[in-house]
Amino acid sequence: MLGMRLEESRVYREAKEEGQLEGRQQEAASLVLRQLSRRFRELSDDLSGRISNLPLSVLEDLSEALLDFNSVDDLLAWLEAH
Repeated sequence: MLGMRLEESRVYREAKEEGQLEGRQQEAASLVLRQLSRRFRELSDDLSGRISNLPLSVLEDLSEALLDFNSVDDLLAWLEAH
């Protein structure tokens, strides 16, 4: 590549950053799902799927909000609002 190493290319850096962001999103979703499962026992597959697909910033907000939830209804209301 005209004397340029792959690691120096813009495309490589962007792909690496995107992969890191996707990894962070997956880790956050996994943690939030574990916390919710512990609090409310088992979550439906539909609800788990909805949470797994949330963007990282929303998962971060949910990780704090869930501390105030008393029931799955609170979670559902929060999801509808966000």
